[in-house]
Amino acid sequence: MRHLSAEKVAVFVRFDAVSAPIAPDDIVQTPADGEANSRPPLLVLEPLQAFLDEHGIGEGEIHANPIGEGHSNITYLIERDGAEVVLRRPPRPPLPPSAHDVLREARLLRALRPTPARVPQVLAVCEDPDTIGAPFYVMERVAGEVIVASVPAALDTPEQRGKIGEQLIDALVEIHDVDWRAAGLEGFGKPTGYLERQLRRFGGLWELNKTREIAAVESVGRWLGENMPSSGPATIVHGDYRLGNTLFASQAPAHLAAVLDWEMATIGDPLADIGYLCMMWSEASDPAGGLREHLGKVTRAEGFPTRAELIARYEERSGRSMSNVRWYTTLALWKSVVFMEGNYKRAIAGTTDDPYLKQFGEGVLELASQAEQVAHGA
Repeated sequence: MRHLSAEKVAVFVRFDAVSAPIAPDDIVQTPADGEANSRPPLLVLEPLQAFLDEHGIGEGEIHANPIGEGHSNITYLIERDGAEVVLRRPPRPPLPPSAHDVLREARLLRALRPTPARVPQVLAVCEDPDTIGAPFYVMERVAGEVIVASVPAALDTPEQRGKIGEQLIDALVEIHDVDWRAAGLEGFGKPTGYLERQLRRFGGLWELNKTREIAAVESVGRWLGENMPSSGPATIVHGDYRLGNTLFASQAPAHLAAVLDWEMATIGDPLADIGYLCMMWSEASDPAGGLREHLGKVTRAEGFPTRAELIARYEERSGRSMSNVRWYTTLALWKSVVFMEGNYKRAIAGTTDDPYLKQFGEGVLELASQAEQVAHGA
């Protein structure tokens, strides 16, 4: 089995790794406080407190702090007496159609909870956008660490780094093995035509998101359409599966405790997750810089598997052929261009304060060029 195409994938987008700031108008006490600002708030504490009280989630004053990377759906750690939970809501509008659907995400997490898939428990869902300005859900806080910039001390050895990679693949195989119909996810996504829909959807999103014409986006889209592989049986697809979207227990042996950030999940071709994972996985021989540097350069360290080794383990554990992995990795690159341009558009429109997103102007161009190179085997 040849895995050379995975080895060729390298993302060279240049930008600094920065954290999203907390703006003064992000969190307000009352709806009236929010109306006094030029932008809608992200949290309104008084109605949120009433919602949590109604569902028996803690008591008293709320302490809220943003957690995670904060570049897509917004995630807050909510602390009050007797409760430490996580709240997920969409970013500020305007939003592309069907994007950032946290209610759909909550439905999936509830369906997966009884299965072997490693997901947090959803505690409460609010469909009323008037409560805090958008629908949201509250889930348990799973103990563990997100591995992006560093590895927990107890896992920072070659042996445990290798086990981190194994756990990442094993957890993905568990997701893809879920009987999604038995889990109550009939209608969550269409089991046929997934790849065709991806090309149509992201082609349409490009028209909504783009701030300029980029010829490489068009040429890669055509290449994907002309070289589309045949999909096997449909599974749950995470849609954003990478090391930084998982939680690992802090102590050895390495154990993946939960898979996070399911907003892109659907029913479709499972190999799309492998293509995305390959795109985001760094190796010691990769050039410095790029999207991988921000989202997971730790995997350059000794002991972490190579992309080819990740692919081989998935192939062994799942029984699926990896012969078309280059196509799926190109798809992941192309989709990332579309998303990054949308985030960049939000940044220059002033609907987000995240300086990380404002650096996407040149980054989108470089990533589009890289997608074109991978598509044509460069």
